[in-house]
Amino acid sequence: MNSGLTIQHMFDYATTYFPDQTIVCRKPEGTIRLSYQEFGHRTRRLAAALMALGVGPGDRVGTFLWNDLPHLEAYFAVPLIGGVLHTINIRLPADQLLYLVNHPEDRVLIVDRTLWPALAPLRERLTSVTAIILTGRSPDPDPLGTLDYDTILEETDGHFDYPAVQETMPMGLCYTSATTGNPKGVLYSHRGMYLHSLTLGLANTLGISLEDTVLPIVPMFHVNAWGIPFAAVWFGAKMVLPGPAPQASTLLDLMRDESVTLAAGVPTVWLSIARELEARPTRLALRAAVAGGSAAPATLIRLFESTFRIPFIHAYGMTETSPLVTVSRLKPHHRTLSDEEQLAIKATQGFLVPGLAMKLERDQHPVPWDGESVGELCLQGPWIADEYYRDPRTRDTFIDGWLHTGDLASVTQEGYVHLRDRTKDVIKSGGEWISSVDLENALMAHPAVFEAAVVSVPHPQWGERPLAFVVVKEGRSATQEELRKSLRDRFAKWQLPDGILFVPEIPKSSVGKFLKRALRDAYRDYFQPSSGE
Repeated sequence: MNSGLTIQHMFDYATTYFPDQTIVCRKPEGTIRLSYQEFGHRTRRLAAALMALGVGPGDRVGTFLWNDLPHLEAYFAVPLIGGVLHTINIRLPADQLLYLVNHPEDRVLIVDRTLWPALAPLRERLTSVTAIILTGRSPDPDPLGTLDYDTILEETDGHFDYPAVQETMPMGLCYTSATTGNPKGVLYSHRGMYLHSLTLGLANTLGISLEDTVLPIVPMFHVNAWGIPFAAVWFGAKMVLPGPAPQASTLLDLMRDESVTLAAGVPTVWLSIARELEARPTRLALRAAVAGGSAAPATLIRLFESTFRIPFIHAYGMTETSPLVTVSRLKPHHRTLSDEEQLAIKATQGFLVPGLAMKLERDQHPVPWDGESVGELCLQGPWIADEYYRDPRTRDTFIDGWLHTGDLASVTQEGYVHLRDRTKDVIKSGGEWISSVDLENALMAHPAVFEAAVVSVPHPQWGERPLAFVVVKEGRSATQEELRKSLRDRFAKWQLPDGILFVPEIPKSSVGKFLKRALRDAYRDYFQPSSGE
């Protein structure tokens, strides 16, 4: 009963009991396929090569890669030798990339050749890096002093003794998507990832099993692709890796050709896939389209379930939670409800997964679970972080053993969480709160609207007022008054946006979330007298 819960066990189990299972990886030069047995051999070779480069327990190995085979191999090879897998966001600006490598003192970097240009100008300022390994192909010559990924794998037979690894040791490191200041690092332990992976296999959550073909659309640099690669490999699922910069059309083709049963991505990605499905209806084997990262509008869920006949699972989590926290599943007695009542439940973030605890607080006082009262969501559990890595901002977020998420929510008596807003995104107008998320979902319910974002903008009389940004579907049209009228039945007059602006696109963060900060900064003077309003 005292056996350690480690990635080593997960890897050995998968390669021992599912040697013939398949991994499919899309590459620019064509799709490749290999068995779990071959994957196991390659991963052990990578682990041995990293040890030869001096990587040992606690050392950080940074990955700057797509959702591809070398990334999956690094997912397991680095923790196997006691190292810390540090997945680096490939879409961040240079100053943050420099911080992300130097702050944790990454020892080795594994970089796709197509992504090297983003790091090349920083090379001389990467103070801790002793080796750079390049994967993939590029027409440009390799920089001096770098190593070729396939070559270092060929130079070792992969035989080595596992170093002693304790379950409490760190195995992964991911940094939050920064909205202000530098990103904040979150360490994941072997024990936490082991238990998180087990939870992903529960029927009440995602039910990942050896019967599945799993496609992680969410980037593998973002919270370990929500932990899905660890669980999918451990449980013997067929893995499909989409490779470099996949478009909606590419993802749809992969789902069709590989009979994908479970895929996971942020709502904006599913919106693009929905548009592609509408343009060319395609028969898919999906038993679940999993969405997380931000709230999915009810209209998107209805489109997948009613039109495409694809079950849509709404989940919630964050970098600090590994990330799974809640999954929106109907309970048996909900099956007697109307379709619209069921949809309203599915559009919530769902109820807490086993193993975690949560509470609602406002001004340090408990908030009742009545479905209406709003408070900050606080979490606790074996895969919830208890600090930021080498960061004094820990004290503002981790308080008395609880993670204060910064998410404002209500919780029903049955435990369903309904995210109302981020504390930094909520609109405080005339002393009252207005939920930007509720307004966005209502706007996206309009048949002409593709995407919508609502932000708070300073107002001389009310402090803040909501300003909406709308992207109209191709071939459709809408007016401000038409959209405002569609909101009137659901919102009080004072909650309606004071302006609705039509834009060609809404800026997004590196992980596909609406970048509201950019909108707030660009339009902060919109309601000021000098603007002519």
